Amino acid sequence: MDIKKIRADFPILKSGVVYLDSAATSLTPEPVVDVMMEYYHEYRANIHRGVHRLSSIASEKYEKSHDEIARFINAKNTELVLTKNLTEGVNLVALSLDFGKGDTVVTTALEHHSNFLPWMRLRKKGVEVEVVKCDKEGNLDLKNLEEKIGKKTKLVAVTHVSNVLGTINPVEKIGKLARENNALFLVDAAQSVPHMRVDVKKLGCDFMVFSGHKMLGPTGTGCLFMREELAGELEPAVLGGGTISEVSTDNYKLAKPPEKWEAGTPNIAGCIGLAEAVRYLKRVGVEKIEGHEKKLTKKIVTELAGIDGLKLYGTKNLENHAGIVSFNVEGMNPHDIASILSDSNIMVRSGHHCAMPLMKTLGCEGLVRTSVYLYNTNEEINKLVDMIDIISKELT
Repeated sequence: MDIKKIRADFPILKSGVVYLDSAATSLTPEPVVDVMMEYYHEYRANIHRGVHRLSSIASEKYEKSHDEIARFINAKNTELVLTKNLTEGVNLVALSLDFGKGDTVVTTALEHHSNFLPWMRLRKKGVEVEVVKCDKEGNLDLKNLEEKIGKKTKLVAVTHVSNVLGTINPVEKIGKLARENNALFLVDAAQSVPHMRVDVKKLGCDFMVFSGHKMLGPTGTGCLFMREELAGELEPAVLGGGTISEVSTDNYKLAKPPEKWEAGTPNIAGCIGLAEAVRYLKRVGVEKIEGHEKKLTKKIVTELAGIDGLKLYGTKNLENHAGIVSFNVEGMNPHDIASILSDSNIMVRSGHHCAMPLMKTLGCEGLVRTSVYLYNTNEEINKLVDMIDIISKELT
C-alpha cells in the first residue's frame, strides 16, 4: 500500500488532522466526491421512469453502481437493497417479517442500538427477545448462545465486529447454528465490510446490513443484503413510487427486487459515490487494508498497555481484534480525554457508542474509542500515544 498516495486523496489530512474516528464515519476521498459532483453538474435528473437523455444517463449510472456494490459482497443485484444507512436496513427487516406472539429473536449484549432497539420493540407484539451474554473482553458466550437458539427462534441478529471493542464474532459458526434451528440470520456488518473481505454466501446469512459512510462513501447511503428468495417473497414495510409494477383503485402489484424494496427517489448521487468508494477499496486491496489495520491495532494496544493508569477494553487476542481500540484513563471522564486530544488535532470518539447494554457489562458509563483505517500511519499512532502518556502523567 502506498500510504502517501492514499493520503493525498483526502484533503482534510493536509491540515495535520489525525483522524482516528473511522468507526463513526470515515473520511471521503476525492474520486468519490468527483463522481458525485459529476452527477450534479452534468446529468442531474431522476432515474428510471424518465425517457429524456439526462434521466437515461442517471439511470444507467445508478444501475451500474448498484451492480458494483452487490458484487463487492458477492451478492446478486436482486439481493441488494440500497438504503440510507444500516439502521434503516435493520428496521426494514424487523417491520417486513411477519413476527407474532411466541416468536423469539436472539441477539447479543455487544450490539449497537441499531441492531438492538428494532428487536426490542417487537416485544409489543408478544415476541420474546433473548440477549446472549458476553465477557468483559467482548467475547460471546457461545454456550449461552446455543442454549437460547431453539425451535421458537425466528431470527438471530448478531454484529460481525463490535463497534466498541473491535471483537470479531464467529458469524459463520453462528449462522450454521441458526440454520440448524430453521432460524433466519442477520449480520450487522458496519464494522467489517469496510475493513475485510466479506462474502455473504460464505457467511451463510439471510440478511446483512452495512453503511456507506463508514467505507469511504457519502453519508445517507447504506445497504441491505436480502437472500433472493426472501427478497421476492416478503412484502416491504415501505411502499411508494418505484416499488410497484401496476396500481389500480382496487389493488397493486409489486415490482421485482430490488425495486420493490427501494421506495421513492433514492440518494442517486450517494449511490454513485458509494460505488466509487467500493472501486477505491478494490484498487487499494481489501486484504492489504486489513493487514495494514492489524499492524496499527497491534501498535496501539501494545503501546497504550504500557501507560500507567490506563485501562484497555476488549479481547487480548489480537488475531481476533479489528481496528477499534477502546480505553479509559483512571480519574478522567472519557469526554475530557477526547476534548484534550481534539485540541491537539487528534480526533477520537468518546461516550457509550450507542451500546449501553455493553457498557453495563463492562461496568462503565463510557469509553474513549480509537479506530483506524487505510489512511492512518505509525506516526499518527505515535502522536496519540504520546498525548495519552502526557495526560496520564499529569494526573499522577
